[in-house]
Amino acid sequence: MAEEPASKPGSDSFSSAVNDGRTVEECQDMIQRSLRTPMVKFLKEHLEKSGCAIGDNFIKAVNCDKKISGGYVRGGGIMVCSNHMNIQDEVNQVVIHELIHAYDDCRAANLNWENCAHHACSEIRAGHLSGDCHYKRELLRGYMKIRGHEQDCVRRRVMKSVIANPFCSETAAKDAMEAVWDVCYNDTKPFDRAP
Repeated sequence: MAEEPASKPGSDSFSSAVNDGRTVEECQDMIQRSLRTPMVKFLKEHLEKSGCAIGDNFIKAVNCDKKISGGYVRGGGIMVCSNHMNIQDEVNQVVIHELIHAYDDCRAANLNWENCAHHACSEIRAGHLSGDCHYKRELLRGYMKIRGHEQDCVRRRVMKSVIANPFCSETAAKDAMEAVWDVCYNDTKPFDRAP
């Protein structure tokens, strides 16, 4: 895999944290707890099976200036924004979401994060497979739609992330998302089906 710059566009999870979040040390402890959850263990195992074992420092707690929850950077690993985390579930969700990006990056030799369609596809998969858009999370965010909420949520979150990519205008992000939606939404690897 080619090394990407640390400021790789997109693949960020957006924050809903209140107050000042957690310290880096507290968040690092939460990451360690996250590594023991079944979903994270499953994703780590499949990264390793795909030839992309992750080291001890692959997932790091950091303070973030942007209002994001975390991100994945090719060659740099996963960052979890401690100052935007409040509870263990938030850390778990960020780790799972970003591990799906890492898995996509590992299995797709030609993945180019500057390509709006590639970025949108990984965001569709991460939003759909991570549980980011579970109806309870959506209700807590203030979105009250029950029927059809999951796809609406995934689309909203994909757009938010891909628009943040400096290589993707809003129109390019929307066009890319629509062009790859069916294939990427239905691609559930490494799962047998959407969790």
